[in-house]
Amino acid sequence: MLNRKQKLLLLKFFSLFSVVRGYNILVIVIAQYLTSIYILAPHLPVRQVVFDLNLLMLVLASAAAIAGGYIINNFYDSEKDLINRPNKTRLDRLVSQNTKLSGYFVLNFLSVIFASYVSFRAVIFFSLYIFAIWFYSHKLKKYLFIGNLTSAVLSVAPFFAVFIYYKNFDLVIFVHATFLFLLISMREIVKDLENLKGDLAQNYRTLPVVHGIKMAKIMLTALAAFTLVPTLLLIFKFYLGYMHYYFYGSILALIVFVALLWRATRKLHYVILHSILKFVIVIGVFSIVLLDVDLLLKRFMMYL
Repeated sequence: MLNRKQKLLLLKFFSLFSVVRGYNILVIVIAQYLTSIYILAPHLPVRQVVFDLNLLMLVLASAAAIAGGYIINNFYDSEKDLINRPNKTRLDRLVSQNTKLSGYFVLNFLSVIFASYVSFRAVIFFSLYIFAIWFYSHKLKKYLFIGNLTSAVLSVAPFFAVFIYYKNFDLVIFVHATFLFLLISMREIVKDLENLKGDLAQNYRTLPVVHGIKMAKIMLTALAAFTLVPTLLLIFKFYLGYMHYYFYGSILALIVFVALLWRATRKLHYVILHSILKFVIVIGVFSIVLLDVDLLLKRFMMYL
């Protein structure tokens, strides 16, 4: 049995894990590696990509910067989250604000150190990325449209670090990125609907606050329709192996999403809609392996 001090330490660990969204960072790390293996550098042996030290440093730099971003976002949103997510906020507050800020600076410093191993350009990229996250959390997220757009761009930016490293400028990369960008943009608006009460209390100028819930639903429906463009391009213009089944499934998921959206009236409904979009994004990450199932099976057989 754990004593009281050990239990408190364990709770603080889970609190810090909650603040930095450790589960999200793990998914991003997996996504960067799968994207590198199957999309950005499919011509290279898997072992060469997996054990590429430069790629590892870029992934670690991304993870540290994103974790720091979650901390500073949590710091600025503490009052709003107390209204929107009281249970999570109670867990997050087990770690003091001073500890969180110290962790923020340490993570940002580590991000730049990791990037410095790769190149000076990587240092510049992640320094600008860290500043952009802070500026978004401090100022931009309170402004109509700018906050949503900036958040979506910041979410896909770590993938561009890897994209630039491999110098792969194929059109399919940009179409995949557009698909992801639109999904994330939809998720940000759903989060605004989910957090409407706290945003009103803290004077955030989000789409539902300024133009109302109906306009937010219209915008989400339009974005869902726009998402069909990169989805259909990926299905019919590019070779995707078995991954085309994922994109057919994503179309079905978005149809269900829009149908439920116009019936949504309570916070719980928006939480469900948010979960649908997160599910589509996360499944998309692991579906990357379907681009080349033979490669996956070959690697699996080697370890049997």
